[in-house]
Amino acid sequence: MLSIRFSRKGKKKSPMYSIIVLEKSKDPWGDYIEKLGTVNPGTKAVELNAERIKYWIGIGAQPTATVHNLLVTKGIIEADKVRAGKSQPGKKRQAEIAEAKKAESAAAEAKAKAEAEAAPAVEEAVETPAESGAAEAVEAPVESVATDAAEAPVEEAKTE
Repeated sequence: MLSIRFSRKGKKKSPMYSIIVLEKSKDPWGDYIEKLGTVNPGTKAVELNAERIKYWIGIGAQPTATVHNLLVTKGIIEADKVRAGKSQPGKKRQAEIAEAKKAESAAAEAKAKAEAEAAPAVEEAVETPAESGAAEAVEAPVESVATDAAEAPVEEAKTE
């Protein structure tokens, strides 16, 4: 499996990182397939080859979490940032995330119920004039729909 990751270069206490493509199990200081860019955290300079990065991701190379977040920040890929590192959110943050998911699902259910209740109300409004005996009020809109240019050929095809 291919991986897009950082490889540390530079002197002691002045790092510089290369973004490289290599096999996931290989040593990042050894040979690599292709160099895709550089990052200098001291000057905050970032040089990326966006075209080649998109190519490698299209082939199936997986960026590490930190590289993924860098690519999202620079606008090379469209995605949400991921949590880098092995740490998990604390108990408070996990509770907030769970509450947000519950609120989101409750809002979606409420919206679905509102749409379900609104649809029968519209159907009842259409049926009410027919039930009250106002046949002319119901027939007039039907005739205007039948004279529509888009539906006229469909009705002719059905009658032939």
